[in-house]
Amino acid sequence: MDVRAGGDVNVGVGCPARLVGRHDDLCLISTFVDDAAVNGRALLLVGEPGVGKTVVLEEAVTMAAARGIRVLRAGGVEFEASVAYSGLNQLLFPLRELFGELSAAHREALEVALGFGGGQPPNRLLVSNAALLLVRHAAVQRPLLLVVDDLPWLDRTSATVLGFVARRLAGSRVGFLGAARSHTGSSFEGGDLPDHELRPLDGGAASELVARQFPALAPSVRQRLLREARGNPLALLELPQALSGPQQQAVESLPAVLPLTQRLQALFASRIAALPEACRGIMLLGALDRSGGHDALRAAAACYGLESLAPAEHDQLVHVDEIAGRFEFRHPLIRSAVVEVSTAVERRGAHRRLADVLSEHAERRAWHLGEGVVGPDEHVAQRLEEAAHLAQSRGDAVGAIASLTRAADLSPKSVDRASRLAEAAYLGADSVGELVGASHLLDEARRTSPAGGASLHAVTAAAILLIDGDGDVMTAHKLLAEAIETSENTADEPDKALVEALYTLLLLCWFAGRRELWEPAFAAVDRLTPNAPELLWILCRTYSDPARTAHAAVPVLDALLDGACDETDPTRIVRLGAASVYLDRLTATRDVHWWIVREGREGRIAVRRYVAALMHLCHDTFHTGQWDTMAELTNEGARLCEERGYRFFIWYFRHMRGLHAAVRGDHEASQAITDELIRWAGARGARGVEWFVVHPRTLNYIGQGDYEAAYREATVHNEPGTIASHIPHAMWTSFDLVEAALKTDRLAQARAHVGAMREADLPALSTRLALLTAGAGAMVADDDRFVDAFDAALALPGNARWPFDLARVRLAYGERLRRARATAKGRVQLSAAADIFGRLGAQPWLERAGNELRATGISKARRSTTTSPVLTPQQREVAELAGSGLTNKQIGERLFLSHRTVGAHLYQIYPKLGITSRAALRDALAALPEDPPDDDSARPSEDMPAGLSGQPGDCA
Repeated sequence: MDVRAGGDVNVGVGCPARLVGRHDDLCLISTFVDDAAVNGRALLLVGEPGVGKTVVLEEAVTMAAARGIRVLRAGGVEFEASVAYSGLNQLLFPLRELFGELSAAHREALEVALGFGGGQPPNRLLVSNAALLLVRHAAVQRPLLLVVDDLPWLDRTSATVLGFVARRLAGSRVGFLGAARSHTGSSFEGGDLPDHELRPLDGGAASELVARQFPALAPSVRQRLLREARGNPLALLELPQALSGPQQQAVESLPAVLPLTQRLQALFASRIAALPEACRGIMLLGALDRSGGHDALRAAAACYGLESLAPAEHDQLVHVDEIAGRFEFRHPLIRSAVVEVSTAVERRGAHRRLADVLSEHAERRAWHLGEGVVGPDEHVAQRLEEAAHLAQSRGDAVGAIASLTRAADLSPKSVDRASRLAEAAYLGADSVGELVGASHLLDEARRTSPAGGASLHAVTAAAILLIDGDGDVMTAHKLLAEAIETSENTADEPDKALVEALYTLLLLCWFAGRRELWEPAFAAVDRLTPNAPELLWILCRTYSDPARTAHAAVPVLDALLDGACDETDPTRIVRLGAASVYLDRLTATRDVHWWIVREGREGRIAVRRYVAALMHLCHDTFHTGQWDTMAELTNEGARLCEERGYRFFIWYFRHMRGLHAAVRGDHEASQAITDELIRWAGARGARGVEWFVVHPRTLNYIGQGDYEAAYREATVHNEPGTIASHIPHAMWTSFDLVEAALKTDRLAQARAHVGAMREADLPALSTRLALLTAGAGAMVADDDRFVDAFDAALALPGNARWPFDLARVRLAYGERLRRARATAKGRVQLSAAADIFGRLGAQPWLERAGNELRATGISKARRSTTTSPVLTPQQREVAELAGSGLTNKQIGERLFLSHRTVGAHLYQIYPKLGITSRAALRDALAALPEDPPDDDSARPSEDMPAGLSGQPGDCA
């Protein structure tokens, strides 16, 4: 096994980094080699089979050779275990020329023991002393390292002698380094010797190893392998090789128990085959059990008797938890080996026994029934289809696809088989992101039956695959709209496939950004019998033209959001989030969206829901002023879309990058990003994306002080005096349009648009829109009314949730006061605005506020990004922990972050503090001024998101 990989990250002096994830282990070995060469030392390296002990020994040999240390090696071999002194012969043969330096008695004993001379079998103590004297003598001229692998397989006599030698090396220049499996008996007496456990790789290292060795693995397959291998390097390298090409690409579903290569089988199969039949039967039940051992024990009690498991427990293959009423395998590879050595008949019988004890667990029972039958069986196929729907409601789209494909295999009728394959294809495209596998399933459905292959699930999957494959949005919309138009819904409840198709159609309408395309969607929703699902009805009104249609949906949505914290269905959560975007109610779903992100990072949630949750959190963190967090989420989302094949949805995260660049003052980057997005959207007919991009482009022009260009951009979709129809983003740029109009002497147009904002009753939709409408109204108010109007706007409830918008209103108020020569009052508003802009890092607006303050007689703004670095609360915490001496990994464990996220934080922190190294953190933090906010409106609100650690927010 070779787990070497390139790269050299955080490597100390003398600590090689040729092995993935072994930096700390190799540093310890390096220190041992150095110490042993001076004072003599012994060390035992222990670990589970396949964990990489042999490779670490190879590294030790390389280190020793580089230091000029002579290395003698031996390894236990099973077929030589009965040959006395065979291991000692391997180890000491290179020193035969030094035998003559020993006394006659010692030389003779050693020669006879190692087979170099004849005579009576020597006394073992004499041989042991001879071996010790020999290695000490050899080390006089040059340090010596004895390296012995597979100690448990050494013959008993050699093990005894080497144990004797290893305990008597102090003061010499001889090192002894041995390796043995954990929980395995041995003749080597090393109980009093120091040892080091070589543990499995952590998640990051395991993922890196698989990515390097098998870059073409489908992401869901990679996640499954990582879970099964539990960081065992041999398993990580061998398990992918046991899969077929279609399985590696997720074109075919993975089996419930992964197959093993011959190399992996050799580690465990012989131990399992030697167990009694009843014991192997119980272990097979456990291997096929999906409950963690509970069901297996129940089935075993009925068939075998639990005492039959004792041999496996004694052999350290399983662990029985009597209190919890379950047993588990010491390693997942043992589980796979148990299945490998069983027959098909034995496996089917075990599945049926498990199904017999699961009458109260429909989903698990259906799975075992499906694996326990041979040939078509519609009854079992129906149970599996029901199980798939249960799995889908939990966010387990991969499990749902597996159940549906097995149900298809058992379907007697071709139309039913095709229908189930089509639904699996839809889930693969919509939820999992395995587009190659989804396309394969869809093709199989069409080949199986034209009718089933043309089902709504099939057409919906085809539409999703079309846009993810850089296809035209209009074509996808036409395809799906026509299929919905010709579908029938005569059941008492709305057809599930039809409802899912309508959700997808709403998304395509939004992407297309054309009013006329919404009409067939509304008509189809209205035709649903007896009524459309409540959330679908809400989305129709809040996602299409919220300025005109969302008011009726507001109370209905608010009632649903009251229970959002208790939601566990990821699909419903992200749809609630979608319904909340334009009504600024994402705060109510923040915690459950963070839950999806955390589960998504661990591979326990459908990737499409993970992507959607990141999108919604990006919205939330931007509007609530958590811009550093938004940037991190944006990068995570873009990377996820690239890795998982959601090429279409990456536009959103690029848009957020453009927005972030605009508000932070990186004008060229923002312009380049939005220009590229417009070209990208135009090629795909995604006018909705073009409308979306108006927001960052307008802000970018305002940030540069180019109000003429900002006005032209804001009126791309908004004619002054009208909130554009079926362009939800038009509400977001209304305040920008009013500001740009005023700055370019278009007072009439500005007032007309304020009238449109009021006529549309935007304040009734959200507190943010209320602030923006009131602020825009105050900007166009007459000279004798503007003070009251601004004061009324700043007094609105909930303003503190929207720091950037609030600061812009304060800035406009301060500018108006200064022009009215109310200098003192203007300073108050301008200073408060500058404080917020400074904390946000909104450099263009901070500079504008500073210029206004200087015009009032203040030499400079009280807060400046150059004199008082802006650290988010989480960055401050990371910086303080790093300054205290903790490593990135230790900080991550304390804050529940990945070490990469910690590194990204530090990468942003160093330039903010004007330093270049970790060593300077403590002094830089101590030099930061204590400068609390001067007014309540400038303080972060209690509704601010907790950050990337996903700590509780509003739902706590």
